[in-house]
Amino acid sequence: MTNTVVVSAKDVCKSFHDGTRTLQILQQVSLTIHRGEQVAILGRSGSGKSTLLHILGGLLRLDEGRVFIAGNEMSRASVTDQGRIRNQSMGFVYQFHHLLPEFSALENVAMPLWIRGGIGTKEGRKRASALLELMDLTARAKHYPHQLSGGEKQRVAVARALVGSPAVVLGDEITGNLDVENAERVLQLIVSVQKELSTAFVLVTHDQAVARRMDRRLWLDRGALRPYDE
Repeated sequence: MTNTVVVSAKDVCKSFHDGTRTLQILQQVSLTIHRGEQVAILGRSGSGKSTLLHILGGLLRLDEGRVFIAGNEMSRASVTDQGRIRNQSMGFVYQFHHLLPEFSALENVAMPLWIRGGIGTKEGRKRASALLELMDLTARAKHYPHQLSGGEKQRVAVARALVGSPAVVLGDEITGNLDVENAERVLQLIVSVQKELSTAFVLVTHDQAVARRMDRRLWLDRGALRPYDE
């Protein structure tokens, strides 16, 4: 890990309106993530963990505050610039893998590079193959999602998030649909890949086993973020 800041959120506020009621979800939340750091964000259901993750990724507009990703301001960027920042500096992994069913595991991993442009089919496949090897999935590279197990699909999703060498990967309950064995395998691979690529991970989770593997644990409650004490 270095002192390079890859995620900086300052005084983030977000509320939702339901008729005459206003529900304050985030209240002046600030967060700094350094290159290579692994951070878990925990909290009760409905506390705003996913909301915070979506704001960091530019998928949801904040009410107040500012968010910077790899030195680029996400919170006030245009939709086009937000897409560029996401494609160049971020990766996403969700509880459901969201793989494209008509493409092989290798093609799913390479897809972000082909969408970005400037990288040919051969180079994209080469980079995707290298990551599938790190994920212990070389033998499954030509298989389609319906031919993969749940754990294999999620490892493909992690590889896809990493293929563009992002500064940070945001993960939302990435082991939520996995059994204990597969969840542990995904976590071991994340730790291994992090050491190899120095990519930061910010993982929203309810799973204490996931949280304990991270460098830092934070608790989101009543709109505020604080260090987590078990």
